[in-house]
Amino acid sequence: MARIYRDAYGVPHVRATTVADLAEAQGRVTAHDRAWQLEHLRRRATGTTAEVLGAAGLPWDRLARQTEIAVTARRAHARLRPETAAFVAAYVEGVNAGLHGDAPELRQLGIEPAAWEPWTPLAVFLAQHLLFASLPGKLWESRARQVLGEDARLLSHEGPLTSGSNAWAVGGERTATGFPLIGGDPHRGLENPNVYQQVRLSCDEFDVLGFAFPGVPGIQHFAHAGDVAWAITNAMADYQDVYDERLRRTDHGVEALGPSGWEPASVRVETLGGEELEIVVTARGPVFSGSVDEGRGLSLRAASVVLDDLGFDAFLPLLRARTAADVMRALDDWVEPVNNVVAADRGGAVRFRNAGRVPVRPEANRRGVVGADSAWTGWLDELPAHDVAPDGQVVTANERRGPESDPIGTSFAPPHRAARIHALLDDRSDLTTEDFRAIHDDALLLPAPLFQDLVRELAPGPVRTAILAWDGRMDAGSPGAAAFAAWRSALTRRLAAEPVFAPLAEPLVDSAVLAPWFDVTGRVGLALESLVDAGAPYGIDLKALAQEALDDAAGHAGSWGETHVFNPVHALGYAVEPVPISGDIDCVRCTSSVPGTTDACSRGSVARYVWDLADREAGGWVVPLGAYGGSVDQLPLWAAGELAPIVTDWDRLTEEP
Repeated sequence: MARIYRDAYGVPHVRATTVADLAEAQGRVTAHDRAWQLEHLRRRATGTTAEVLGAAGLPWDRLARQTEIAVTARRAHARLRPETAAFVAAYVEGVNAGLHGDAPELRQLGIEPAAWEPWTPLAVFLAQHLLFASLPGKLWESRARQVLGEDARLLSHEGPLTSGSNAWAVGGERTATGFPLIGGDPHRGLENPNVYQQVRLSCDEFDVLGFAFPGVPGIQHFAHAGDVAWAITNAMADYQDVYDERLRRTDHGVEALGPSGWEPASVRVETLGGEELEIVVTARGPVFSGSVDEGRGLSLRAASVVLDDLGFDAFLPLLRARTAADVMRALDDWVEPVNNVVAADRGGAVRFRNAGRVPVRPEANRRGVVGADSAWTGWLDELPAHDVAPDGQVVTANERRGPESDPIGTSFAPPHRAARIHALLDDRSDLTTEDFRAIHDDALLLPAPLFQDLVRELAPGPVRTAILAWDGRMDAGSPGAAAFAAWRSALTRRLAAEPVFAPLAEPLVDSAVLAPWFDVTGRVGLALESLVDAGAPYGIDLKALAQEALDDAAGHAGSWGETHVFNPVHALGYAVEPVPISGDIDCVRCTSSVPGTTDACSRGSVARYVWDLADREAGGWVVPLGAYGGSVDQLPLWAAGELAPIVTDWDRLTEEP
């Protein structure tokens, strides 16, 4: 049997003898702490949210079913190694033992959470990452090129609205203890409850703490096992393709036009929202937009679908890792999302690698929607990897990492976060957890001088004066940051209203789920740096619009934190107090707003951590909204840029009865 302990912040520490008992207890404590979240995740994975959320859930349910999340999960589950299958089964057994209806959301809806199937954790994991890669970006880029041609590049922010992260490490010769340090933070949509769960898993084979996905066994992305620690960022790899399908209905069923002519497509009908939904799968992949009756559709091809593999066979080897080399070997089984991985161990090794599966195919596939004859021909064999010297450093922040990135993807994050972290690390020694915490909290906006140069050319006025006096830091209490943000949003709205962008209002696909990627104002706001740098993009008198935007920004908020507040998403709309927070897009402290649409932050650092290889308790970690049920809220710590302590001494933990 396993025992559950808690620290002062409610973080569960699970202690067992065997791996099976540990997995069962992890599932049980997750169901206890996150009963509503697990029910919501299960419904998202199976496309059944509308049964409890009503019409608002239909767009996601339609996409989930059309992209065959549950079908793919079942196939991947059938291919698991026996040991992995047993690990997942024990976790599901624990979830089902711990599920309960005593959560506010479940009581409000008047429902009990349903039992999980053996494959449900795989479906939950896939649903979390369906839109994590290149699918939405390719749809946007295809539409932008249709409208703007090659000049669409001016709307690039190297992949706006993608999910990212920061991670960095230094060798032992650069730290106060002589052992490596790792720091980082994953950037995702802010959710209530949090998308990550702090947890510790301890048994006779291993003792690992880190951040787990609720509903998924083990600790996948960010962990400290005592002798070794690891972290990841999104590699911004391209492992999803979109195909333009020609479809027709015949006496024999549905057919799709393939490279050699018309070929059978599989088809079935499901009921969704009281209506029939036809699910079509061609040789390329499932059709997620269009229909047979229209004669056209778009299909999705992804590494996980082609391989029937979600990388779960890496989970146990990761937990058993003792060295950085062990971590890297374990990730040979990783599939998607494709990640940049940083690992370090007490022996002093610091390593970097790219982990996952990236297909080989024509260049056109990487740039947008393609025809059925543009086939995959294999997988990239050599992905980037290197060792870091004892006196060296490694930073990964979703940026383009030079020529090594070219085969991996086409659109990366801007270089600002990576450049700033490098600058904060360069030529420093005796680094500590506190130094890494301060890096997390850095709110300098590197593109600020570019915008200030434009403002300097404008007529005098109070907003102009405030922006030019501003130090470039997006601190919550900064009046200059507030003036800049108000002017930036006003300029964005004026630019987005220019006639050249009007056709972009008609998206490539009709989907409420994908609509954020086609929001013209948001796209212009995220690409504002590129547009300003261009001088007169699309022949627009940018200086005139910037001057008018100064007038629009009059009467702006007194400080950035008045409008830049924590704004997580909850499926039932539960509100959280609007806590002011520092940071913004492209800051190391990534708490993003969308210029021109909202200053509120609904995307950013969903967790922060520092892993100290000298002593786990010397590091720190934090998630907003607490470990479970909001009973002990870490939001004040997170908002203040602080870390909660890591406690590993069992005698300092409280055992649950």
